[in-house]
Amino acid sequence: LLTILFTVSIISALLADEGMWIPLFLDKYNIADMQENGFKLTAEDIYSINNTSIKDAIVIFGRGCTAELISDEGLIITNHHCGYGAIQSLSSLDNDYLTDGFWAMTKDEELPNPGLEVSFLVKMEDVTKLVLADVNEDITEEERQLAIDDAVKKIEEQEGDANDYDIVVKPFFNGNQYFLIVYEVFKDIRLVGAPPSSIGKFGGDTDNWMWPRHTGDFSLFRIYADKENQPSEYNEENIPYKPKYHLPISLKGVKKNDFTMVYGYPGRTSEYLTSYAVKLISEVENPHQIKLRDIRLEIMGNNMNSDSLVRLQYAAKHARIANYWKKWIGENRGLKKLNAIEKKQETEKDFTEWANSSEELKNKYGKILPELNKLYTDIEPYRLAVDYLYEAVYAIEIIDYASRFNALEKYYQENIADEDLNKKINGLKNSAKSFFKDFNLPTDKKCFVALLTMYNENIGQEFIPMEYKTLLNKKFKDDLNVLADFVYKKSIFANEENLNAFLHSYSHSSLKKLYKDPAYKIFKNFADMSNELIYPVYIELRDKIATLNRVYMQGLQEIYHERVFYPDANFTLRLAYGKVDDYYPRDAVHYDFYTTLSGIIEKDNPDIYDYKVHDKLKTLYKNKDFGVYSKDSVMNICFTASNHTTGGNSGSPVLNAEGHLIGVNFDRNWEGTMSDIMYDPDQCRNIVLDIRYALFIIDKFAGASHLIDEMTIVD
Repeated sequence: LLTILFTVSIISALLADEGMWIPLFLDKYNIADMQENGFKLTAEDIYSINNTSIKDAIVIFGRGCTAELISDEGLIITNHHCGYGAIQSLSSLDNDYLTDGFWAMTKDEELPNPGLEVSFLVKMEDVTKLVLADVNEDITEEERQLAIDDAVKKIEEQEGDANDYDIVVKPFFNGNQYFLIVYEVFKDIRLVGAPPSSIGKFGGDTDNWMWPRHTGDFSLFRIYADKENQPSEYNEENIPYKPKYHLPISLKGVKKNDFTMVYGYPGRTSEYLTSYAVKLISEVENPHQIKLRDIRLEIMGNNMNSDSLVRLQYAAKHARIANYWKKWIGENRGLKKLNAIEKKQETEKDFTEWANSSEELKNKYGKILPELNKLYTDIEPYRLAVDYLYEAVYAIEIIDYASRFNALEKYYQENIADEDLNKKINGLKNSAKSFFKDFNLPTDKKCFVALLTMYNENIGQEFIPMEYKTLLNKKFKDDLNVLADFVYKKSIFANEENLNAFLHSYSHSSLKKLYKDPAYKIFKNFADMSNELIYPVYIELRDKIATLNRVYMQGLQEIYHERVFYPDANFTLRLAYGKVDDYYPRDAVHYDFYTTLSGIIEKDNPDIYDYKVHDKLKTLYKNKDFGVYSKDSVMNICFTASNHTTGGNSGSPVLNAEGHLIGVNFDRNWEGTMSDIMYDPDQCRNIVLDIRYALFIIDKFAGASHLIDEMTIVD
């Protein structure tokens, strides 16, 4: 009876459509189920080392998104919000590509993006036995980690050290399994096309994480290579990359219950957390982080609405801050609705009974949950302090920027060669230009006062640096407004001219000026305090929790050795499959699975930036000029499906049963954002840009039909 009860409580979460599966093992674990649900290809078609497969069309885009090849000339599509930073960096008041969009009508017009990279998976190999070869139960955790680190280093060294390859060994299942992963990295990536923000960001932060959705969230880039089709830094002589495979694009559209799969790089999930962790996240971390971002968003939003330059400077920052702010709100609501803590507690009750069912099991697993309970209680004030450091202190731009100069201290203390020091100073000179381009002093000054007020009110006195506290009390009478006036008037980090003068005349004696700078001093006060009082304890507790979580995960896998577990996301290539589906978010409310251009017209409001519909789009709608991209004079925009996705899946291809591209993944519904911790098949939906709308915008709106001609279109 015990086994049956525990099986039900554990497996109840693993219903249809849940899971982020390792493509290497599809043939063993998933392909039969996928085919039973309508998939028409084989596991080898999806992932193959020796032959061309769909994986060869999937890339890591930048540092946190996915993109896919859609032509044999290196053309890739990803989300508009994934390309947002690159588009912003190329924009100016004279050429505002964020607001107006950008379309290269020839390859010569495509714009380089220094620093932007895409990575292809070359191979993925299970190296668990090699990594854990010298690990046994008789060694300490410190010895275990040293043995693992040594083994990982040897494996990575054996793979070679080529400039164009990224070689990494990553842990899975909380360190119970390890994979060697090799990527080929391309560094010449050029902007090809992006719709105006009135399309690519339609609905803005208001619609973010929400359904129904009407956002044309896509942008186009092109991979360039040298004449041998190999990775190369930007060079005018480079030519479009010739891929091994690119995705055919379907014009067939979708209907309810159609098979769908998402193939990309999900960032991070924590599906196997204990109730203690879920309680810390939902009752402590999320509420405080939400409040802190509330403040920043309000300050930035007010200043953006009153100044067009500030709007341009803070557009990407505001979007980045709002993204997880809204996610945390939805996550908390979803966890509460699911009774997540209670469900985890039920599992833990069953696990405890099993762990105490024999002396052998009791010795190995009996103390795991009680120890985790205590550790999460101990870590709470330190976790909160860490959150406030990043969401309050280092969220102040002038403080965060001043922190970059801490390296100058280290360079002198460690007697770094003058040549290396000069490189560092030159790097800081270059960073100054980009920092001040997107910096507004009045906005940051308001954040300074508001965020430090929150820090002082919500963090224990032991975590407020003594020097900072004394300065605020004695010199500024505990008035943060007066302190802010002083900092932003006197700091070199508040003025580009003063900072450049400091860098251009930099010498060893300049360190004294750096030490006296008020913004730098505040950074140092908090950094020194946290390095002494917060991080040592926090890291020790965190590592102990990680160790016990590994053993807990091992116990779950030991009990249910016949069950197929999927590993938490860790930004490695995964496949999720499900179906096109609608949902009922609450009593008496039903959301259909697709949206149309009519919904965009209904939302049109010229007085609200995020809902101002472009005149040309309205004309196309009025004339029903949708070309081959619509059926029955209806232009579909987005649809929802039950694929299990998370951050990092932004830009991932959504494929149909034939492996044809039907959409680009870009979001989740608000009611389902708790899927990073617990999946609910009734509420969790990924939000997908219908590929037909992207093609319509490229062709009919932008007039860039030459790009359509590159693609392989299927009916």
